[in-house]
Amino acid sequence: MEIYKDKALIVNTKNPNLILSSIPKSKVLKSYENGVSKVVVNWGIDEVITLSKLVKFPPSPITKDYKWPGIYKPFNHQKETAEFLSAHKRAYCLSEAGTGKTSGVIWAADYLMNKGKIKRMLVICPLSIMKAAWEADLFKTAMHRTVAIAHGSAEKRKKILAQNTDVVVINYDGIEVVRKELIKGGFDLIVVDEANYIKTVTTKRWKSLNKLINPDTWVWLLTGTPAAQSPFDAYGLAKMVDPVSVPRYAGTFKDMVMQKVGQFKWIPRYNAQDIVFKTLQPAIRHTKEECLDLPDVLYTCREVSLTPQQNKYYKKLKKDMYMQAAGEDITAVNAGVMLTKLLQVSAGSIYSDDGETVEFDIKNRITALKEIIEEASHKVLVFCSFRHSISRIKNELNNSNVSCECIHGDISMNKRTKIFDDFQKTPDPQVLIIQPQAASHGITLHAANVVVFWSPVMSVETYIQCCARVDRAGQRNPMTVVHLQGSPVEERMYKMLQGKIDLHTQLVNLYKEEIES
Repeated sequence: MEIYKDKALIVNTKNPNLILSSIPKSKVLKSYENGVSKVVVNWGIDEVITLSKLVKFPPSPITKDYKWPGIYKPFNHQKETAEFLSAHKRAYCLSEAGTGKTSGVIWAADYLMNKGKIKRMLVICPLSIMKAAWEADLFKTAMHRTVAIAHGSAEKRKKILAQNTDVVVINYDGIEVVRKELIKGGFDLIVVDEANYIKTVTTKRWKSLNKLINPDTWVWLLTGTPAAQSPFDAYGLAKMVDPVSVPRYAGTFKDMVMQKVGQFKWIPRYNAQDIVFKTLQPAIRHTKEECLDLPDVLYTCREVSLTPQQNKYYKKLKKDMYMQAAGEDITAVNAGVMLTKLLQVSAGSIYSDDGETVEFDIKNRITALKEIIEEASHKVLVFCSFRHSISRIKNELNNSNVSCECIHGDISMNKRTKIFDDFQKTPDPQVLIIQPQAASHGITLHAANVVVFWSPVMSVETYIQCCARVDRAGQRNPMTVVHLQGSPVEERMYKMLQGKIDLHTQLVNLYKEEIES
């Protein structure tokens, strides 16, 4: 396909009449003896949207018409993502986590709004990335667009939807709560992020979302792992985007991609990957290795709401800290102890003065961690400062069939060496949970390309050394560092760590800021 003087597309086709009958003012330039004709088409967004149903990947005029707003210059692969999506009403973005696909989606949607092709966008995503990814990127990328986060009680969500903002971001489990309002909300573009959440057509979540979609709705599904656990996962995604692309019954598709080898055991067929590839089309994918213009290390955060139990004790601790501070001089030692207790509550386990451990509900943080692990293209390191929390994380992951090991002060040197060696050289463990103090300066763990901080560490040097376990000679893959944050003190500490501000000299200020907030 050729672009002619930024005004027209010249398409080579064996079926020119299909284009001529579908696109007004198109015409045949030349016909050849082999049956191929050159057809000229006006290069406009309407023509390209129609053309995308007839030929593969027509170039979108976004490349000539759009100003690319925002505080950052888009990477080439982000422009390619925006170009592809703006040309396809139904499509998949299968790029890996950390490639900046969120901004590419926002630019594509903004362009279509400018052209009058869509009026309102609904983003459906996990709770942990509603603010940290989508709201933050919208403010940086399309700050002229209005955005609202539909979270909270049913009444609160309804009021937010009634504001008629350009973009609404909602979590998966919120769909059914306000489904009627969403249907009436005028959303003509639905973006489904971390689309594996709707891979099973029999779930209430899938059915609730499917009811929002009509034949005129634009639908883009985003996931870096479209068939992470089984090729059968592709069925629910395809059924949502293009129902006619898969058989009517799920069992028929399962027989196409899976083979039964026991009473309860199925394995992928030899051609399953090819079938999944053909099914999930049209699609675009970028890996971090391909994105040569990405920085070597990407830093991101996941918002993880404290559970009601955690929130209750967090507030009680803050109140006690405020009372203790009244009329007294607070030393760095005292401030450090108090802040550590707040971090322990946020991380899930607090240690009492008599050595007992009190556990809190950590389902939100565990869910976010599992999402990150599922998205990761390679192995994952998780740093957690608190011994009891490490054991809880390991048990939770093992119960979810994630192979993991842990390193802390009670693990012998010989066993540590074996675990490190296995992590570097064998498929398992997939995840290694480490107490930061137990990871010495010389350890290389570049089999991983994702580092997760379960909670902040108390030292800039420790933070840098944790990241350096992966970011070192021999690392062939761009890295992602993920901060899990659910409390104000965690947010403040991560900002200081990234800014390389010495926390030890700022403990008193951190303490005062927290109890006065």
